[in-house]
Amino acid sequence: MDRAPTRRRVRRTGDGLRRFNGRLAVALIAALAGVQSGELRAQALEGVRAQIAAAIAGEGPLARRSSPDHGATQALRAVYARGANAPLWSRDGRATPQAEAVLRELLRADAYGLRAQDYSAEAIGAVSAAPAAAGTAEERRWAQFDVRLSAAALQLMSDLHYGRVDPAAAGFNLPVAHHELDLAAALENLAHTSAASATLAAVEPTFYHYKLLKDALALYLELAQHPELTHLPLAPARLKPGDSYLGAAALRTLLAALGDLPKTAGAAPSAPLTFDADLSAGVRAFQTRHGLAPDGVLGKTTFAALTTPLAQRVRQIDLTLERWRWLPPFQSPPIIVNIPQFRLFAFRTTEDRVADILQMDVIVGRVFPRMQTPVFEADMRYVIFRPYWDVPASITRNEMLPKIRANPGYLEGQHLEIVNGEADASPTVAPTPENIEALAAGTLRLRQQPGEDNALGLIKFMFPNTYNVYLHSTPAHRLFNEPVRAFSHGCIRVSDPLALAEYVLKNAPGDWSKEKIAAAMNGTTTLRVNLSQPINVLILYGTALATEAGPTLFFEDIYGYDRKLERQLGLAAQR
Repeated sequence: MDRAPTRRRVRRTGDGLRRFNGRLAVALIAALAGVQSGELRAQALEGVRAQIAAAIAGEGPLARRSSPDHGATQALRAVYARGANAPLWSRDGRATPQAEAVLRELLRADAYGLRAQDYSAEAIGAVSAAPAAAGTAEERRWAQFDVRLSAAALQLMSDLHYGRVDPAAAGFNLPVAHHELDLAAALENLAHTSAASATLAAVEPTFYHYKLLKDALALYLELAQHPELTHLPLAPARLKPGDSYLGAAALRTLLAALGDLPKTAGAAPSAPLTFDADLSAGVRAFQTRHGLAPDGVLGKTTFAALTTPLAQRVRQIDLTLERWRWLPPFQSPPIIVNIPQFRLFAFRTTEDRVADILQMDVIVGRVFPRMQTPVFEADMRYVIFRPYWDVPASITRNEMLPKIRANPGYLEGQHLEIVNGEADASPTVAPTPENIEALAAGTLRLRQQPGEDNALGLIKFMFPNTYNVYLHSTPAHRLFNEPVRAFSHGCIRVSDPLALAEYVLKNAPGDWSKEKIAAAMNGTTTLRVNLSQPINVLILYGTALATEAGPTLFFEDIYGYDRKLERQLGLAAQR
């Protein structure tokens, strides 16, 4: 019997077994290596957990003296405690995509009106990018990266939601009931989302004009990269259309960049060194946006505004965004006065959309500290037709008494009377020398009778507050023609009291039609009308405003509140 085929089969079988055993050995080695690798990863993870626990004990939100802690410290510890100190931002010795996305947002904090250096974004990124170390040093590196990134993200979200400064520290008496943000849940969401920018946007104010101003910020950040735009040659004291100007081309470029002049307008002017009609129209648009008299003439004030560094415009936007963050969502349609804009906005809904807002010009307090209109909020509760003007003691003492003493007929000529008591029904007394001295001592008071020449006009809108500030009409209508309207002793004069009364009394008992309101204003009786529901009044201060129509408006920092907020935030002045 031939044994060769059998031997060949045996050899083939042996070769197959050897190959099978080789493959099995490789698989077993790989499996063993995987187990060992998994064990090493588990050991490394436990090491990172331990290092995170140690870091948490001494880590809190980023230090900034101006910033109150709205729960960031507690949220930091709560999140890591819930996850048994597991890292949020790294896996197997590498930063997660979510960590990289959050770092990018921290690095572009200026797009939110904030500063990247406030969040140590570059330093945190450098930790993750450092060369790998060994053992405990590597575990400590990733623990530091994780905790510092979490702290920075918490601070960023707190700043975006609440602002960086307590409004009370800025001298503003604004609502304390802010919509609470669950920072711990927000951090966990941020660590697992694939859309960091959208998640951060969700913690920002929901006001439409906040979003518009943030969009305008992107444009002005780009413009600020070209400081040469505002380097205009000095102009004559008053440049009118047709005058020669060596800086005409530079002015044309600036106005086009700002959107005040169409880029195609006068692109190839016949007289390139002339302040022509196109440039005058562009200057007029610029003046309108900056609260200047829109005469189309390039004068000293307009030239100063045109040559204001664009970085300063960025700063105005930043500071106004900060103040928007101090406000809670509106629970009912408010009335807002923006002091440096000299403008009132009466909302018909809780949405800040121009189509649903009654607007009018106002006059506010003078720039002297004791006459400035304060920033505060209160509830309007009633309206008084044909009010008396109870002259404040300071005005009586400093302004009225010298005139009364110098001219015995001054009281009668101004329809003023001396009153013994605090009520409207209190008796009047004769202006004897003794009573005038009692007036000076404060035991009697001065008031002006209702009428056309009454300092309060024919109606006042009352929202009781500690400042004794209210809205009212005025006999001095000509002052509304001025672009800068800081003329009062602190109260706010409205340009269209009839329209405001219609708005305020629309739901008040008594069916207050426009005709009935006008009759009450021009009647003979002082009348108080209580509102059926109070109206929240917010007296605010913002030197930048983005409009729904497109242009961004800027206003003068008449009370110096921007400069004060800069100091509180530790910002270098841009002027």
